[in-house]
Amino acid sequence: MSSMDIHEVLEYLPHRYPFLLVDRVVACEPGKSISAVKNVTINEPFFSGHFPHHPVMPGVLIIEALAQTAAILSFRTMNHKADEKSVYYFVGIDKARFKRPVVPGDTLALAVELKRYARNMWFFSAKARVNDAVVTEAELMCTIRSIEEAAGGK
Repeated sequence: MSSMDIHEVLEYLPHRYPFLLVDRVVACEPGKSISAVKNVTINEPFFSGHFPHHPVMPGVLIIEALAQTAAILSFRTMNHKADEKSVYYFVGIDKARFKRPVVPGDTLALAVELKRYARNMWFFSAKARVNDAVVTEAELMCTIRSIEEAAGGK
């Protein structure tokens, strides 16, 4: 099980500020599971509008942080890094539950487990915690496509 600092995370994800939602990987066991961290700060651009009087991290961004964590697990499992020839798509979500708000100052502990891989589709079980309490959970589906394939075969 290996950890990854932000520089290594950037090698495995094409996302950049303000949409990079993984700060570091705590542990990764390719083909099985990954644990990562997102430090939630008041400087996040979405807090100015969600909500100015009571800042709350949008649930869809918590799910996105989990999907980015899943992408790292997929790439590490394939022993492949993100490149300009392929794109990692988040294609489905089931059983999403939001148990409590995430606010500035929280540290999201992101845990993703690979359930199965079939026909270029990755299936994951994912949970986000703050202080050991589950704040969000979902089942995620993702796929990796070549840029040509993604653009309709141009």
